[in-house]
Amino acid sequence: MKYDILQILGAVLMCFSAQGLIRLLIDHDYAGFLGWLPGGFAALLAAYVIALSAGVLLTALSHTRAKALGRRD
Repeated sequence: MKYDILQILGAVLMCFSAQGLIRLLIDHDYAGFLGWLPGGFAALLAAYVIALSAGVLLTALSHTRAKALGRRD
């Protein structure tokens, strides 16, 4: 159950950060959820990339752990 919740949280983080990253690349003035960060475009871009990477890693890790326990095919 723990890995199911972690996998869902990782997927949600991945989706929101990917959407924010794409919007930031299309419209440089769009700050989105991380607009409170100082540093301008480069800092926002780095923050969205880090959040996207964290979501991918969390989803993959929790899927791998659940598969090792026999909860995934």
